[in-house]
Amino acid sequence: MSRLPAFSRRKALKLAGAAGALASLSAVGGRIFSPAIAAPAPKIRLAWTEVAACHSPLGFGVAKGIYAKHNLDVELFYQGASGQTLIQALATGKADAGAGLIGDWLKPLEQGFDVKLFVGSHGGCQRLLTRKDSGIKTLADAKGKTIATYGIGAPPQVAFQVSFAKAGLDPETDVTWKAVPFELVGETLNRGDVELAAHLDPWAWAIEKQFDFVKIADTQTGFYEGHTCCVLGANGPFLEANKDGLRRLAEANIEIHEYTANHPDEVAQWYFDTLKPAGLTAAQLTEILGTLVYHNHPIGQPLVDQIRLAAEDLKLVKVLDSTTDPKEFAERVTINLLA
Repeated sequence: MSRLPAFSRRKALKLAGAAGALASLSAVGGRIFSPAIAAPAPKIRLAWTEVAACHSPLGFGVAKGIYAKHNLDVELFYQGASGQTLIQALATGKADAGAGLIGDWLKPLEQGFDVKLFVGSHGGCQRLLTRKDSGIKTLADAKGKTIATYGIGAPPQVAFQVSFAKAGLDPETDVTWKAVPFELVGETLNRGDVELAAHLDPWAWAIEKQFDFVKIADTQTGFYEGHTCCVLGANGPFLEANKDGLRRLAEANIEIHEYTANHPDEVAQWYFDTLKPAGLTAAQLTEILGTLVYHNHPIGQPLVDQIRLAAEDLKLVKVLDSTTDPKEFAERVTINLLA
């Protein structure tokens, strides 16, 4: 993903978000980095998408004892690559909490899914790509074009439908979406079967490099500047019985992602040694992690604000019902563990 100048608005937002989260956490006694807790460590089964580079800090946190430092016994649940399997894991009690894209959480939550969102993880891990010879330079240039993605209704489609709508296009009639196998999104664009492709990192990053594609948009910049991409949610009954443990999970989550922001090479090396995802090298994984906005992890009111923004976006493209009040919805589906 393209980098902005050192003192860009996005960097200011990142720093403000990090400072706000840490300032909020100071209200609970400064326990984020050195909790003094004598009680037995509660066990939390945490669902993650193990093949997604952006989730690698979660596994790193378990392996390096960061959760244990917060007096937590975290067991990772390998829920696969789909947001639907995350929802199923929590609904069936296979996991107590999980990390997922905001776009995967909100519709089930609108329909009454018994989960509360409690902390963000990072910003931006989706890309809209085209070939250099396509003539497409902007979102508006996509009018009349066909876009490959790995599933109709998948997060990349929804994310860039929002971008198209805000760029003045009708995301239902001005562009056409084509579902192709997950691993063939890049090949489909490279062959010329479509004019654009929308995908998730690390695969989006990999095909951009492999085929020398041009990035038209992502979920870090433009309309998504300053927005949170992924958040953690907890099963309702588990939350009611374990609020203190989940508060410490949130604190550990912030610490882990701040560490990743400052040491992407360490997390990438662990990820490479453990999972070797997408056939990427440790150096490539370091570059991918270095592009993600790991300072963006809202908690408390900043998280409510982010969910409201996301709900407004999903109403715009008719994923959420027209009668849904984004502000009321955001307040209902989140919990402030710092209160």
